[in-house]
Amino acid sequence: MGKHISRLIGYLWVIVLLSSCANKKDIVDVEQPPVIEQQGSGLLNLSAPFIYWDQEITFQFDLSKGNAALKGSTTDLYLHAGLIPVNGGSWQHVATDWSKNDNAYKLKFISAGLYSFTFTPSKFFNLTNGGEFGQMALLVRNGDGSLVQRNKNNSDLFLPLVTSNTQAIRFVSPTLQPTDPITLEQMYTVGDNLKLKVQATQSGKISIWDNGLLLAESSAGLSLEKSLSLQSNGLHELEARLEAGGKIYFSKAQLFVQSKPTIAALPIGVNANGTTINREKGEVSFALTAPLKTSVYVLGDFNNYKALPAYAMSQTPDGKTWWVTVSNLDFSKKQTYQFLVDGQLNIADPYAELILDPQNDAVLGLTAAAVPAYPAAAQGVVGVLDLPAKSYSWKTTLFNKPAQGDLVIYELLVRDFVKQHQYTTLKDSLPYLKRLGINAVELMPVQESEGNSTWGYNPSFHRALDKYYGLKNDLKAYVDACHENGIAVILDVVFNHAFGQSPLVQLYFEQGNVAGNSPWFNTVAKHPFNVGFDFNHESSYTQTFVKDVLTYWMQEYKIDGFRFDLSKGFTQKNSGTSESDLSAWNAYDASRVAILKQYQQHIRSIDPSCYIILEHLGGDQEEAELAQSGMLLWNNMNGVFNEAAMAWNANKGSDLGRLFPSSHGMTQPSFVSYMESHDEQRLLFKCLNYGNSSGSYNIKNLSTALKRMEQAAVFLLASPGPKMIWQFGEYGYDVSIDENGRTGEKPLLWSYLQQDDRKKLFETYAKLTRFKTKNSIFQNGTIITSAMKDAVKYFVLEKEGQQVGVLGNFGVESVDFDLPAALQGQWVDNFTGKELNWSGQSKLSLLPGQYQLISKTKLNK
Repeated sequence: MGKHISRLIGYLWVIVLLSSCANKKDIVDVEQPPVIEQQGSGLLNLSAPFIYWDQEITFQFDLSKGNAALKGSTTDLYLHAGLIPVNGGSWQHVATDWSKNDNAYKLKFISAGLYSFTFTPSKFFNLTNGGEFGQMALLVRNGDGSLVQRNKNNSDLFLPLVTSNTQAIRFVSPTLQPTDPITLEQMYTVGDNLKLKVQATQSGKISIWDNGLLLAESSAGLSLEKSLSLQSNGLHELEARLEAGGKIYFSKAQLFVQSKPTIAALPIGVNANGTTINREKGEVSFALTAPLKTSVYVLGDFNNYKALPAYAMSQTPDGKTWWVTVSNLDFSKKQTYQFLVDGQLNIADPYAELILDPQNDAVLGLTAAAVPAYPAAAQGVVGVLDLPAKSYSWKTTLFNKPAQGDLVIYELLVRDFVKQHQYTTLKDSLPYLKRLGINAVELMPVQESEGNSTWGYNPSFHRALDKYYGLKNDLKAYVDACHENGIAVILDVVFNHAFGQSPLVQLYFEQGNVAGNSPWFNTVAKHPFNVGFDFNHESSYTQTFVKDVLTYWMQEYKIDGFRFDLSKGFTQKNSGTSESDLSAWNAYDASRVAILKQYQQHIRSIDPSCYIILEHLGGDQEEAELAQSGMLLWNNMNGVFNEAAMAWNANKGSDLGRLFPSSHGMTQPSFVSYMESHDEQRLLFKCLNYGNSSGSYNIKNLSTALKRMEQAAVFLLASPGPKMIWQFGEYGYDVSIDENGRTGEKPLLWSYLQQDDRKKLFETYAKLTRFKTKNSIFQNGTIITSAMKDAVKYFVLEKEGQQVGVLGNFGVESVDFDLPAALQGQWVDNFTGKELNWSGQSKLSLLPGQYQLISKTKLNK
């Protein structure tokens, strides 16, 4: 059923589409379609002017209206219904079961797309007292619930209820939509004549008002009509009043009147999107890209969210951008705002830096000092304009980033790293990361996404910081502290897709999907494994948006690099959406390469040293070309490292050769290798559950498995090029990725560091990170020999007279290893400090799980 929110504004009568259920005994069997007295011309038409609690009524649904999800249906359809208390709230006393197709709430078929349902509310809901309920909430669904008929804006349907002794009044004309007192007609034009008709349950004095001005009145009667000539643009708030028994009852309606927009070029210095604040003049300019729209108004605290003529936005001559400058704002307060598009669609600014979400913010417990209260007059998500904000004073103004080849990146999800889920607490953990020796943190997405506790790959506002983790200065202080400690900050960004809460999605949306005229999105994804709505990266609108967002994060937060999620999805070459289409998706795509190079060029024009990391996981030819231009590619080694750590080495299943550039068709290691990430199962979990054994040597034993983690880390971190560690791999985190759901919160296990074997694993990681960052051979040393396919694995690096050898037995039995010529001679064991003399030695005995990191001269540490 989802979240159902009721907005009770007097007695609203609306045209709707709903879904509901009841007991069979509550349904009146109508052999022939009932004769419906015309009480509206929308999604839901009624057989009587009012829905009385204890009287039978027939609903007739025209499924071509509303969101038209069930337009033209001829199959069985079902009602879903509940009640809303007089004072508002969520659905209660739901009389239907979404999972069951019961005849008790099955609609009666009349003709294609036309259905009816006859019932008495008191019997349907099996309640005697209807006075405590002000509305009936409705939806209509198909048999499996995959298609749901709703209002035009995809909201649920809400219909006022009255009891036999209730006095009420409603608008008969114009026809209204449910939930909000907005007319079904999307927009009117200045000069239109509108017929107004109101009807009451009992006789009394009736009057009709427009924006507070009396239009017509009758001293006594049940109804009143008036013709209204619409002479002013913007919002018209209509009100019908009934005076009877010494009380006043009212119903409200809103209609939007458009006039031809003013055509004017965007003023010099005003941003083409978002806000431009001019503190000297005390004004703010608002701008929105919205081609093909007919009108846009800015709404906010400054006009009580009313579409007044002074806040109508001008349209640029090319028809693409809408803008307006608002003066006399109170710069001592944070202001909220949003846009009203074509008189019907309320959206937050796609370029907002902070948003208020009435659905998700309540649980955050943010103070009024942190964010303003959600405005009572608003609908949906709003942006926040922080007019009194003071600039953050950066302690580190010039930060020298680690060289790309030296990168040891720590992938981190704030939610699962610290108990408080806050940047301030995260900053306190920096001494731990310093001890570990990493030199870059990669934050999983921190932009606003749908919900609160998520991985962040369901973005809705790409520039807005997710308040769940803290506010702007909190993140800036964290970045600043990282820079003070020599740690770069890389941000995970999601530009393959956006989710339904995104204003870019909502601006061009129909029948449950983005519309074909959307400037930003494909109606159908062009590739497999897509989620959300697929960005069209060949569109200049998308390219502008992506560049603007990247610029913002670099300039506002001093972000040092970006990891592009699902970068292989930046394609318009249709490879289908099923997993069987992977080969087509992996094929070389010149357009995709050009798009990514264009983004790279933009980034480097702002920060020439900015890291650009692609989660591409594509073909070698394409990745080699991207690497040649200076980008880094994610190199997923999880599968083979799992097999090696578990000692399942048959059939070359544990081949670690992809650690080396030659296996990618590259000459330099321009990829970020990792054996764990947020997307993969933990190595230690696999070892403890599926590890091999021989005699007393059993990888399912924790102590043995942790030793295998040390061995795997040596091979990962001592191979040339950038590397990544997924949080807590350094002490052997062993909770399954599937615990509490794949993307669900995972338990904090800092206590593991009190265990000796896990502490030793951490210390091994710490030694390896220092070896890597303090010895240039690990940046781009040349492989002079290697064997990575069998149980015994080894490689030798060489650079500028130094040589480093890495060898280990990934089997479960001792091995007398044939020592290759490149490993013979004098060496230093960098873990023990001992000198080794393997001159003329042809054999070397290795115990299962044994590893060594040797060099000709002692490594810097």
